[in-house]
Amino acid sequence: MDSKYIDLQTEKLKELVEFVYINSKFYKQAFEQNGLTPFSITSIADLSKIPFTTKEDLQRFNMGFLCVDVSHIAEYFTTSGTLGKPVLIALTENDLQRLAYNECTSFQNAGVQSKDIVQLMLTLDRQFMAGIAYYEGIRKLGAAVLRTGPGLAAMQWEMIDRIKPTVLVAVPSFIIKLLEHAELNKIHPNESSVVKIICIGEAIRNNDFDFNKLGKRIVEKWNVQLISTYASTEMQTAFTECTHGKGGHLLPDLLIVEVINEDNNHVQHGESGEIVVTTLGVEGMPLLRYKTGDIATFYDEPCACGKTTIRLGPILGRKQQMIKLKGTTIYPAGIFEIIQQCDSINDFAVEAFHDELGADGIKIHLLSDTQNNEAVSTQLQLLFKSKLRVVPDIRFVGQNELDILLNNTHSRKQQRFIDNRQLHF
Repeated sequence: MDSKYIDLQTEKLKELVEFVYINSKFYKQAFEQNGLTPFSITSIADLSKIPFTTKEDLQRFNMGFLCVDVSHIAEYFTTSGTLGKPVLIALTENDLQRLAYNECTSFQNAGVQSKDIVQLMLTLDRQFMAGIAYYEGIRKLGAAVLRTGPGLAAMQWEMIDRIKPTVLVAVPSFIIKLLEHAELNKIHPNESSVVKIICIGEAIRNNDFDFNKLGKRIVEKWNVQLISTYASTEMQTAFTECTHGKGGHLLPDLLIVEVINEDNNHVQHGESGEIVVTTLGVEGMPLLRYKTGDIATFYDEPCACGKTTIRLGPILGRKQQMIKLKGTTIYPAGIFEIIQQCDSINDFAVEAFHDELGADGIKIHLLSDTQNNEAVSTQLQLLFKSKLRVVPDIRFVGQNELDILLNNTHSRKQQRFIDNRQLHF
């Protein structure tokens, strides 16, 4: 990364450390317990002196991270609750402006322009930060925004036909439903105005940056450019691909990122590890060395677009969701990718559990559109053997049972990975 970015981050880091030491109950206590003061941190290298912040810290001491008086809070958001109790994240007006700047810059990096019309196919309610972030980012960019929300494929196509948007922002699996609706109703996607789709919430690429099954299913039927993103509510920042599709770019004025291995040491270029972030410029609830739990590959060579900032590859999984099946380390994303290679599988859920000996087990619940479940099961077993060298239990279920599995969580999101283990590694 260019020295100008390092100098910028160093100054912002020193400001952040002083700010949280004065204003955050949690960080003031953490600094004092570790014999640190703001003067202890004078460079990016000094970050290693600061203890990590974890999701459990945020859950246990949530409002202890607040750095402003409640009268200065402009809006409250919550995390999805995928890995436990949802966390409140409070933003000031400046934080909301930072959020808009983040997404505006991300859209620009992805090739979106002020002349575009962007159809926003996600919710803006239920304390969901991403919806607000994209909306404000589009407005700051100067593009027109069309808020259709999630669902109702017929209405989405009607708006595409009437308003002629050029960019969609959506969850990739919903784009598949749009394509299925189009096929049934003789709608021709390639005759539409849409040229680009910003994909959120789900992976569309393998770790080698080729499209995974989900990404391939979209581009095989729709001649559009797919852009992948990675973000979280806690870090209030996004990693978004440029048009070259080789990883999400860091916005160095908004975030310091570390990628660490099991020993908490930094990984090298092309290696995978846990993403750790330090937020820059956040007023309400800034974070120092926050362990996201997300696993990705780290790249620091210059991108073909000319940017020299750090990039992150597709999310491989979450550290807490790591599964040891018969000695083999597996993440849910790898299981999903194999299942999605079977065209006759309409939907699925993956359940992790502990067997009678306390070892990890996996059960895959499948909804198939064929009567020959035995053939589907055999195909999956062969794929698992060749790709992962282990084979999980496979069972076929009806739509009602699968719906219960997918929605029977405290999260506001539908959960395709159901972790019923008593302990997480």
